[in-house]
Amino acid sequence: MTAEELLAAYAKGKRKFDGADLRGANLRGANLSEASLDGASLDRASLHEANLREARLGFAKLSEANFSGADLREAILTGASLSRAILSEANLEGANLEGAIGL
Repeated sequence: MTAEELLAAYAKGKRKFDGADLRGANLRGANLSEASLDGASLDRASLHEANLREARLGFAKLSEANFSGADLREAILTGASLSRAILSEANLEGANLEGAIGL
């Protein structure tokens, strides 16, 4: 799945993208609030200033992903791999990071 395909499907109302392969995707500034990306591969993806409020990213692969300035309020990141992820100025208020790796 490409970033463009994901954004088009999201715009049409789809919210479930579990297991999607989006390694290196450019999702800068994207609105993905309430999206389910459990188990997705987002290594090295750009999610700078993205809206991921209440998104599900459980056990997702997020190594080296850029979340700077992203809205991750109430997001579920349980068991996610966040090694070398950039989280500067990301809003993690109420986010569930239980068991996240690499923090």
